[in-house]
Amino acid sequence: MSVLTKQAPGAAAALATAGGGKPRRGSSRRTNQRSGYLFLLPWFLGMLFTIIPFFASLYLAFTDYNLFTEPNFVGLANFQAMFEDPRLLQSLKVTFVYTFVSVPISLAVALLIALVLNRGLQGLAIYRSVYYLPSLLGGSVAIVMLWRYIFGNDGIVNGFLGIFGIQGPAWVTDPEFALSTLIVLNVWTFGSPMVIFLAGLRQVPSMYYEAASIDGASRWRQFRSITLPLISPIIFFNLIMQLIGSFQTFTQGYVMSGGTGGPADSTLFYNLYLYQKGFTEFEMGYASAMAWLLLMIIAIFTAINFIASKFWVFYDN
Repeated sequence: MSVLTKQAPGAAAALATAGGGKPRRGSSRRTNQRSGYLFLLPWFLGMLFTIIPFFASLYLAFTDYNLFTEPNFVGLANFQAMFEDPRLLQSLKVTFVYTFVSVPISLAVALLIALVLNRGLQGLAIYRSVYYLPSLLGGSVAIVMLWRYIFGNDGIVNGFLGIFGIQGPAWVTDPEFALSTLIVLNVWTFGSPMVIFLAGLRQVPSMYYEAASIDGASRWRQFRSITLPLISPIIFFNLIMQLIGSFQTFTQGYVMSGGTGGPADSTLFYNLYLYQKGFTEFEMGYASAMAWLLLMIIAIFTAINFIASKFWVFYDN
C-alpha cells in the first residue's frame, strides 16, 4: 500500500495515458501531413498554371491561331516560315551578340569586384549592398528610362565628353551604338553574380594560400591554381543563369526602342519580336512556335555547357 502511495504521481500519469484511450501518434502524423500538403499547395497551383500553358503553346505552335478565330492545324508551317523570316533572323543575331558579349564581360567584372571585396575591406556590407543594388533595378522600366536619358543626345555621357571637346555619338538612336548601350546596361547589373562569387570566395580555405605563399607562388599563380579551380562550380552556376537570363531579355529592348526594336532593328531582341508577333500582329500560332524555338536554343546551350563542364569544373569531393 505504501508502495502504491509513493508511486502515485507516475501511476496517475500512466493511468491517465492509458485511460485517456489511444495514443496520439497517428493523429499527430496526419496533422503533420495536412500541414505539409498545405505548404505545398502554392507549388501545386503554380505547376498547374505552368503545365496548362506549356502544353497549350505546344498545340498552338502547329496552328494558325490569331485570338479571334478557331485554331486550324497547319503542321510544321510555322516552323518553316521562321527560317524565311528576315526579322526573326535579325532578332536571333541581336540576341546572340548581346548574350555572347555581355555575359563574359559581366561575369569577369563581377568576379573582379568580388575579389576586391574579399580582401577584408572595412564596411563590406555597405559595399556589397551598393554593388548589388543595380541588379535589383537593372531590368526595371524606370532604370531603362534613366539609362536612355543618360545616353541620350543631350545626356550626361555626351555632356561629359563635351567637356573635353568630344562630340559623342547618338548612343540610343544610332544603329551602330544602340545594342552596345544595352550591353553596358547589362554589365552594370553584375551585382547578383558578384554576391554569389563573394560567397564562393569566402569558402576557399586560407591554408591553401598560406601553403602557396610559403612555396613562393605569386598572387596570379595562386588565383590561377587555387581560386579559379575551387570556385569553378560557382562560375559554372553563374554562367548558366546569366546565359538563360540574356536569351530572355525583353524589357531593356522594349523600353529603349519604344517597343519597335529600332533603330533599324538593331535592338530587336528575340523575345521582343515574339511579343510583337503575338500581341501586336496577333499571330499566336507563329509566336508559340517561336517560344518553342527559344526553349530549344536555351536547352541546347545549357546541355553544351554541362558537357563542357566536365573538362573545367572542379568538385572538391
